[in-house]
Amino acid sequence: MGIFYFGQGTPVGLDIGTNTFRVAQLKPAQDRPILVNSGYIRISPGIVSEGEILDTKAVAEALSDLWRSLRLSEKKVIIGVANQKVVVRLVEMPYIEKTELKHALNYQAQDYIPIPIDEAIMDFDIVGEHTSEDGERMMEVLLVAAQRDMVNNHIEAIQAAGLKPVAIDVSSLAFARSILTNQPSLPINNDGLSEFEALALINIAGGTTNIVVLENEVPRFTRISSFAANSFTEALKDKLRLTYEEAEELKMRVGLPPLKGRKTSEAPDETAAQTEIAQSILEEEMGAFIAEIRRSLDYYLAQATRIRSINRVIISGGGAKMANFPEYLADGLQLDVEIGHPLARIKLSNKLSAQEVADDELSMAVCLGLALRGLEG
Repeated sequence: MGIFYFGQGTPVGLDIGTNTFRVAQLKPAQDRPILVNSGYIRISPGIVSEGEILDTKAVAEALSDLWRSLRLSEKKVIIGVANQKVVVRLVEMPYIEKTELKHALNYQAQDYIPIPIDEAIMDFDIVGEHTSEDGERMMEVLLVAAQRDMVNNHIEAIQAAGLKPVAIDVSSLAFARSILTNQPSLPINNDGLSEFEALALINIAGGTTNIVVLENEVPRFTRISSFAANSFTEALKDKLRLTYEEAEELKMRVGLPPLKGRKTSEAPDETAAQTEIAQSILEEEMGAFIAEIRRSLDYYLAQATRIRSINRVIISGGGAKMANFPEYLADGLQLDVEIGHPLARIKLSNKLSAQEVADDELSMAVCLGLALRGLEG
């Protein structure tokens, strides 16, 4: 499912992030897809903010540089959007034929989305059916809407780089597709997830954190938060009076202290006192991040009608690379937290460096999900 799709072939998955642009190019194969090209380019602050493009010319130049450095010949791309101008809603309504659904949603969608209909691009997918208590046949529709001007801004930047956008997908649905497709094991009982359990997926990128809750692999709740990996870096930057680059390097070098006993771990070329201060700042931010995630999950559970608990959390994204991050999240949420494996069931081309790709795996969840969308074309 995407906001729109047209064209043939296997386009490149393009993740336009706040700090980094990433691509993944997959080739279909009988047993599992083959990753034939991947890479990224870091961008200057202010070009993209919290999922919105602020400088289309700079984005186009960075994309041209990325295509040139990777020697990518494929110009067709699927891009993901993740910002406050994207809405995903699960809508329950009386059953009608799919051919009539689009017409009906044009009249009813305004009841579900905060974007004026004439300013939105919409798509939908029927994800389930059931019978109501009074015997009426009902359907569940996943409705996606994005502000037209924001989408057009992305398209303008992509086209200025000489690329052809053939689809726009929602980043949260893309990374969920990647994790669910490639996860080596899923939380299933004899008949799958019980009707009282749900799975949460959290992708912590630079400028945004995407939260998706699924029941039986169907997305039923999504939320985008601006509390993301950059928030930790900015805290170090402001409180220790560092440059952004220095703060980012320090964050990844010292990480969070080990959870048990809160013992400070020494970091190369840092005194114990400096390390302890940095880790204390990161620990404080982690507490605020956990509270943000808990609020989202609690809101979902309060609205859910058939689910009593979330039984498992899978995380991805560059923010999850920080030392001891999963342990803190598990402790704060009191839930099992696991690292996602977006590459688990994808082969690597012999032309790629297995080590380099493995090092970047967590950050590839979105672009891989977008590339997988292309294989569905």
